[in-house]
Parts: sequence; structure tokens; C-alpha cells
Amino acid sequence: MPELSGNLSGLRESTQKHLKELYDVPVGPTEFLPAELAGRMAELTGLINREIAVYIARSGEILSVTVGQSDSVPLEDFGQRRSLKRLSRVRCVHTHPNGDEILSDVDLAAVESLRLDAMCALGVNASGRLTAASLSFLSQSDAGALKAGPIQRVGLRELDDPKLMEAIRSNDLLLALDTETTLEDRERAFLISVDTERSLLELAALAESAGAQVVGSALQGKTRPDPVTYIGSGKAGDVALQAQASAANLLIVDDEISAVQARRLEEIVGIPVIDRTALILDIFAQRAVSSEGKLQVALAQLNYKASRLIGARAQLSRLAGGIGTRGPGESKLEMDRRHIRARIQRLKADLKELERQREIRRRNRQGSDILTVALVGYTNTGKSTLLNLLSGADVLVKDQLFATLDTVSRRVTLRDGDEFLLSDSVGFISKLPTDLVEAFRSTLDEALGADILVIVSDASNPQALAQREVVEEVLASQGATEQPRIEVYNKWDTVCNENRVTPTGALKVSAKTGEGIPLLLDAITALLRRQERTHTLLIPFDRYSLLGEIRRQGRIIEETHGDEGTLVRIRLNHPAYQRLMSLYGELFRRAGG
Repeated sequence: MPELSGNLSGLRESTQKHLKELYDVPVGPTEFLPAELAGRMAELTGLINREIAVYIARSGEILSVTVGQSDSVPLEDFGQRRSLKRLSRVRCVHTHPNGDEILSDVDLAAVESLRLDAMCALGVNASGRLTAASLSFLSQSDAGALKAGPIQRVGLRELDDPKLMEAIRSNDLLLALDTETTLEDRERAFLISVDTERSLLELAALAESAGAQVVGSALQGKTRPDPVTYIGSGKAGDVALQAQASAANLLIVDDEISAVQARRLEEIVGIPVIDRTALILDIFAQRAVSSEGKLQVALAQLNYKASRLIGARAQLSRLAGGIGTRGPGESKLEMDRRHIRARIQRLKADLKELERQREIRRRNRQGSDILTVALVGYTNTGKSTLLNLLSGADVLVKDQLFATLDTVSRRVTLRDGDEFLLSDSVGFISKLPTDLVEAFRSTLDEALGADILVIVSDASNPQALAQREVVEEVLASQGATEQPRIEVYNKWDTVCNENRVTPTGALKVSAKTGEGIPLLLDAITALLRRQERTHTLLIPFDRYSLLGEIRRQGRIIEETHGDEGTLVRIRLNHPAYQRLMSLYGELFRRAGG
């Protein structure tokens, strides 16, 4: 005999047996709800004082009998539809123990989110008798969108009228003829977190960056996530109702969770579940442009999925396109561990070759003696705008998390003729996925291995100091702790409170208006000078032609002509000094420099 679902706690075995017998009540293909089934549901509702829901397939088969609380019952999707644009071919009939037959907002939202053929509520009094009934059909509005129709009160004797089933078939036929739909393709995301409100707000920004529409959220204060359901089974039940009421079709968790937690949450809430890591990887998959960036994202996604694919074939078969499933890498999700490992090895080999080419370019730059300055910071602090202003580049600028991924480098020439290479790397974020950091290590190494770090913070963000701590943690994890730094608070033109606390010595600039930019260039120049050392050379008259070569290698700050030649004081960075020493070391030694 089929099993019961829902809240069965405290129910006697005899009562559960009677509930299971509902599966055996015959339902004809032209009957919406037989009087026998309605009467037995009402009798049992009066006995247990809890809602009872019955899901009936269009063929008449009873798919599920579910027991809820006194005022709610979980609603499910049985996936019997022939097309995602068609009705589900399932109708839900449930009881209201308080005698009120009017459908709730959660009921109407479930009609739309689950695409039910219809939703029917039966009012039941304390004696276990039917009082009234109401229902709503899913149909197309005048604008073409699928909406739950108006609530209709139905006489108890009309529940088995064939006209109700005819209305369902007519609605489904209209959908079959209309291949287009005006429903938004974007996921409707519901967010949950056990962290802080700030973290939840950042998760919302990430979801919107990925293209989702955030329709609701829930914060459960816990010292640590629940090992089974992340937020606890009770809270998960509440979230299921909220998600149904908001017509959410995706649940996003504000931490990386295990496959067990994801599976259990999906069972309770009834919609696909992804975690923060999958969300960030999806954003990177959308934004990666270069070949290396795409390979890095593909590798990170496969490493993330590898630990979740073993024994999960049944779950993977239910996955469709959307957030968490996009990417430049593997598009076939149903693969075994051996295929994943083979793909990972191929990606690593491809990345290794690109890293070799990157290393050659890096050595060539080092050979040119040009110093490098890297813009680093939290995502969406305006680094790309700053790069464009300082270098005249045309990098994509968007008020969006992770708008750009690939490291961009541009040559900047200062007023006195000095030059440096300015790089903009991927922004950081709290809970940055480990797999992503590992995949982007070569890209990060190039940026974080710069001679000078310009750490950019968003002055308009109240959490700027907390974000700065996250940046410091990432820098420390990558070993970027020794370079000289310049603290920059960007977007200062948007700050209303001039007395706002900033780190001592931080420059207040605006990449949009140019405010403070001269001070930033002066600070960079000062640090560039600090990378140089002063050396003294004595150039004999018979080798005076070397003076032009030496000028090209450094900055001559003093020349004194004497009887033996010209005494030159010159500022050189270390690579230039090493090169001149290898060619003209005797000049330094003779001068004692």
C-alpha cells in the first residue's frame, strides 16, 4: 500500500490505516472529486484536527495523501506534465479544519509555481462534516501569463460535475497551442542564511548578479548550521510555505552545504537547492571571456561537482538549465567519477600550457624593468572604473558583483615620464569558494605578485571595514603581505558623512569625478621611487657613449664632470642595476657605488 507523507507524529496506527485507505477510493476520469472521497477526507480531518491533502492525477489515480498542521499542509510537485509549458496534470484537494473553505495566498501561489490543474479547499467543521468548498484553476491571463484564476465557491454537490474536468482540459489545450509564454525566464529565488543580515543582503546581490529575481528570504540565527537541513527541520517547513507563497522556484543557501543537506532541503521545500558556492561559480561561468578564464571556471565547477555526483544520479536527472548549471565546461551532468577525473586532468593540462605562456610574458615584462601596480579589493568597489581613469582603458564597468573576471593590465605614464604597469584583478568576496581560488591561482599570482598593491574599498558601503578584513584574509592566504600598499576609499563623492571612520592614511578618491586622483598618483610615484636606489658611476671620457645607455636604464639626478670623466648619480630599480652590473660592473666598483 502506498505510504503517507507529512506530519504523522502522534497519529495512531489505526488512524494512519484509515488515511492510507484514501488511496483506494475510486476516482473516475471525468470526476473532479467524488463525494465518497470528500466525505472520508472530512471525517478524518475532524478526527485528527489537521489538514489533509490529496493529489489526484488526471487519470484518476491518487498520487499522494499528505497530513499537515492544523492550518497548513506541504504542497508538492509530482512532475507529470508533458511539457514545462503545460499544466502538471495533477490537482490538489485539501481540507481546512477551521471550517473556512477559502483558498489561502499560499494555495494560490502553489497553483502557479507547481502549475497544478486546480487547487480545491474543503471547509470541515469540528464534527468532521463538510461545510463548503472553493477552487481555483490555472489559466492564461489576457496578457498571456499563467495565473491562478479567481477563487470560485462551489456547491458540495457540484464537486463531481464533469464540467470541472472539462475546464481543466480546455486550459491545458490552450497552453499546448500557445508555444510562447510571457512568464519571466529568470529564476525566482528564495534565500536562507544562518549568518547575518549583512551576509543575506550580499547573497541577494549575488543572486541578482546571476540573473535571478529575489522574491523572499529567511534568516535563522544559529551558532552553526544544522548538519541535516542547514536551518533546522522546523524552520525548513516554514521556509517551504514562504517559498510557495512567493512562487519561488529556486532556494539559495548562504553557505556551502553538503549533498545530504541539499537533498533534504529539496525534499522539504520542494524546489531545487543550490548553495553560495554554486551561485558564485555560476556568475563566473557567465562572465568568463578569455580562454583561460573559461578553463579556470570549468575546472572549479568540476572540482565542486565531483564530490556531489557520486551516488546522486537520480537527483542529477532532475536538474535543468539555470543558476548553478551554466558554464563553459561540462554541460552533461550525468557522468561518472572516472569521466569527471579525466575532464579535470585535461583542463589542468590546458591551464598549465596557458600558465607557461603567461610566465613567459611576465618574464618579458620583468626584463623591461617596468614596475607593476595591482588594484585589489572587494568586488564592486570600482576598481575597473579606476583602471579606466588612470590608464585610458575601456574595461567593462557595471554596478554588479564580479562584472569582470580576467586580469587586465595597462601601461600608465606619469607626468615626469616614468611608467608602470597597472593591473585590475578579480574582486574578492566573503566565503570565496576554495575551488575557485585554486583555479584562479595563476591569475591571482600575477596580480598579487605586483610591486605595489592599491587596495580599493567602497566608501559608500557601510560594511567597508568588514569587507577590508575579508580582502586582508585573501591576501594573507595568497602570501601577498610584503608589498608596499596604498589604501584607497573610492566613491567618496557619494559619502554624505565626511567624518566617517577610515583607516589612517587612506586616500579619499572618486574614480567617477576625479577627486583625489592626483594624490593617488603622487602616492604611487613615491612608492615607485622607493623601489629605486641611488648609485654612483664614473664614466671615462673614452667610454662616454655609455651615458646614453645608462640614461635609458634609470633616472640621472646629478652629473659632475671631472678630469677622469663624468661622475653620475643615478636612481635604478633592482633589475636595471643587475643588468648594468653584469655589463659595466667595473664602473660601479671604481666609483665605490
